[in-house]
Amino acid sequence: MNLSEKDNNSPRKTGVLIGGSGLIGGYITHYFKTRVEDIELRAPNSKKLSLRELGDITGYIKRLKPDFIINAAIAAIDSDAELALEVNYLGSINLARAALALNIPYIHISSAATLPAGEDLTENDHLPLSAGMNNYSKSKLMTELTLKHMHETLGLDYTMVRMAIVYGEHDHKILGIHRLIFSIVDRSMPVMLTKKGIIHSYSNANKLPCFIHHILLNRDEFSGQVYHFVDKDPVELSDLILTVKLYVESPIPKEIYVPYPVAKTTKGIMGSIINVLGRMGVKARLPAELIFMENFYRTQTLSNKKLKKSSFVDPNPHATIYTELPSLIKYYLTRWEHLNLISPLYEDFTDPKQQRTEEFTAAPRELMEKIHNESVNPLPEISKH
Repeated sequence: MNLSEKDNNSPRKTGVLIGGSGLIGGYITHYFKTRVEDIELRAPNSKKLSLRELGDITGYIKRLKPDFIINAAIAAIDSDAELALEVNYLGSINLARAALALNIPYIHISSAATLPAGEDLTENDHLPLSAGMNNYSKSKLMTELTLKHMHETLGLDYTMVRMAIVYGEHDHKILGIHRLIFSIVDRSMPVMLTKKGIIHSYSNANKLPCFIHHILLNRDEFSGQVYHFVDKDPVELSDLILTVKLYVESPIPKEIYVPYPVAKTTKGIMGSIINVLGRMGVKARLPAELIFMENFYRTQTLSNKKLKKSSFVDPNPHATIYTELPSLIKYYLTRWEHLNLISPLYEDFTDPKQQRTEEFTAAPRELMEKIHNESVNPLPEISKH
């Protein structure tokens, strides 16, 4: 049954969003508050509803009796086994149980961490479940498999949305693509921790709420389904790194590609040093994303064919990580400077492409002279062969 068709005394529907303070949850909250008049979206914080406490879930959902539940919450990707189990798996399943009890839609946001390496991976692909998986991937995969089981055996009305590398503004944490940007801005990435030709899919957080709204209104089509929500074209990681480097005019990283065995060994040495510092009372930790360092050297692209064949219409099909990169960089540079995380070296950041276009329009001779001085030498990528 579609959300718009549900029989209710009030024409205004109520939904619950878990994880509203995160990057994805923030976009969902903003969308429903500013663009949807007939739905009130509640986003309780962890003090009101902790996914680790079944009583919190039961009490809150029982009191509110919402018309749908959206789960965008996750524990930190480097969480220990207990936290990953209780938040990512048991918490997610208990939310699904609550939705099942009320016979309402349950929208679950999952991750490409459940998928193997490879190209054009479909919604039916996933890693084999094993004890050796990292806690994050294991808990997310277990959730996917259990939700499918609940749909097939109990009739759970759910839709699962798999995201790849998510990008967007207003993230309070430095994670994922934002960690990459920060490492270049902070000049803490001297060389390339990848190899040429490695490509990944990216997911636009700004577009996701529109898709969620659409699938809530079209349950007959989307119930019991899994969708990859990714941009049309994958992106080469090395090209993205060098593009960010160009935008912020950083001298590093140098275009020197570190082999994976060397990177893995260096990571192990750094981890050992941090453990020693921890015993001395010095708090430090490796970036959480390094648990996926192998992915920096392995291609993983998600097929979006199923999404394209659905009734959903992309509100901004031309938006990609590249078109959004200048605004992302400008936003995060300003934020990180205000938080004293970086020095104000980039206060006057502008998109180099835009700057050159302006010079072409207003000062073509000056631009030509600049090109003569900087950019007329033989292309090293070609001449070195």
